[in-house]
Amino acid sequence: MKRKINVSQKRELADLIIQNAKIADVFNLRWRKGNLVIADGKIIAIDENNEFKAHEVVDAEGRHVVPGLIDAHIHIESSMLTPSQFNRIMLPHGITAIVTDPHEIANVAGKTGLEFMLNDSQNVEMDIYYMLPSSVPGTSFENAGAILKAEELAEFVGHKSILGLAEVMDFPAVLNGEDDMLAKIQLAQNAGMVIDGHCAGLNSAQIRGYRAAGIVTDHECVSAEEALDRIEQGMYVLMREGSAAKNVKAILPAVTPANARRFAFCTDDKHLDELIEEGSINYAVALAIAEGMEPLQAIQIASLNAAECYRLKDKGALATGYEADFIVLEDLQSMKAATVWKNGKKVAENGVMLTPTPEKSVVVPSILQSMHLPKLVAKDFAIPFKGNKANVIQIVPNQLITKRMITKVDVENGFFMPSIKKDLLKLAVIERHHNLGTKGVAIVHGIGIQRGAVATTIAHDSHNAIVVGTNDTDMVIALEALQAMQGGLVIVDQGKVLASLSLPIGGIMTDAVAEEAKEALQKLHDALHIIHPTIDYHLFLTLSFLALPVIPDIKLTDTGLFDVTAFKHIPVEIEA
Repeated sequence: MKRKINVSQKRELADLIIQNAKIADVFNLRWRKGNLVIADGKIIAIDENNEFKAHEVVDAEGRHVVPGLIDAHIHIESSMLTPSQFNRIMLPHGITAIVTDPHEIANVAGKTGLEFMLNDSQNVEMDIYYMLPSSVPGTSFENAGAILKAEELAEFVGHKSILGLAEVMDFPAVLNGEDDMLAKIQLAQNAGMVIDGHCAGLNSAQIRGYRAAGIVTDHECVSAEEALDRIEQGMYVLMREGSAAKNVKAILPAVTPANARRFAFCTDDKHLDELIEEGSINYAVALAIAEGMEPLQAIQIASLNAAECYRLKDKGALATGYEADFIVLEDLQSMKAATVWKNGKKVAENGVMLTPTPEKSVVVPSILQSMHLPKLVAKDFAIPFKGNKANVIQIVPNQLITKRMITKVDVENGFFMPSIKKDLLKLAVIERHHNLGTKGVAIVHGIGIQRGAVATTIAHDSHNAIVVGTNDTDMVIALEALQAMQGGLVIVDQGKVLASLSLPIGGIMTDAVAEEAKEALQKLHDALHIIHPTIDYHLFLTLSFLALPVIPDIKLTDTGLFDVTAFKHIPVEIEA
């Protein structure tokens, strides 16, 4: 403290000065021409008169300098990377902090999975903050790998990286005042922590119930009207732009100078290849600017707003006393980073990390052996029909929501027959954690593959095995491949595996470095174009959300087809 005071009074040299910069003032929404003065990882001053001296001086050459960006809600596991590898693909884009919900690995491995994430985040350059998973399992009517109650979560309260309670998904449990859910919320409230919401499809009266429980954020808005309802009721709206859910454009009309401080940007779920190529929050900021938002407003939303929402008091701004996390931009409109600085140290330049690659993550054996699928044969996927009218899951490309479609289907010898022409395919979810033998089989429209099968163990949030196919044989082979490689992603055609990516860490993360995983993922995308030549949406991520029974309208779990709106199981066949 004494040294920083001495530097501020020019009695000592600063560590670093970034001179000749256009510095973003996110408090007043203006650009300040001057020098950024840094000591001990903190910003000491914005020097507009060249009064300070430092041990090192870097010329920004008139470029824009903005605060490090903060992803307000993301699941690291959806990148399929460990935290230590995720860190290395995010920092080059200027993402210096994230708030993550580890409920994906927790639904597979419980406390052991959460401990792995915390341990693997210890020595990374970026700030990785965690929210305690509120929904393990996601619902009471499906089978996940673990159960976490308030008592288990309490063991993590007080950890330096824990900020609050993660997205509360089970809205009936909240609105009905169920004891287990309220105990988790009360735990967070007693500790003075932030509580995240998950309000997909909830009406205004239901939002009132969430607010009565002290829940303060929602990242599930898909329209400006929904966003304004949340803002009016005192919530923060986290505008999401991920791989499957792209909602920023739809929400932006709700943002005004009067209410902008109640918005932040988030990614939620975004695949590895897109994160490497596009980044996350930088992409959302550039999108908002392209849609007409004043750049400083978009930058404020992506930095200061997120920091204040999650009570990160010394992050999110370039001002005296704040941490020296910043980006020297190559281009303001695209938000392309020339250099990225963390705690006053340059960590990335021209899209490349400057720090050494970390050692391979240490993973306990139980997390590496999470696949326990039963032996399956083709007839296990049979869907009997007396008539020909069915409840069908209709996907909405680039959205997490689905539609309940009622239509006539092809039936042969009393069983449903997939139709490539009508794009009516088989979908199955099989419990894979405890070898319970439970499975759900249904019909899906909109996937569009012309042959073969696609399967993965990334199936939110319980992460059972999910497979879609044009025929039963390829579906069986795809599931056998998942079992053999302890989870992952696989594409099968005519009895042969075209491409696969092994995800041995809980069936949802790879132990490979990011570049190797990206190459394997590219081979998967190439194989997808073989069985679906005209594909124009993110099939794997869309598939993974067809098993999430808390997002409307209709989903499939290992216990059967589920109507989210009515919150009950429904049959596949609609009997006359």
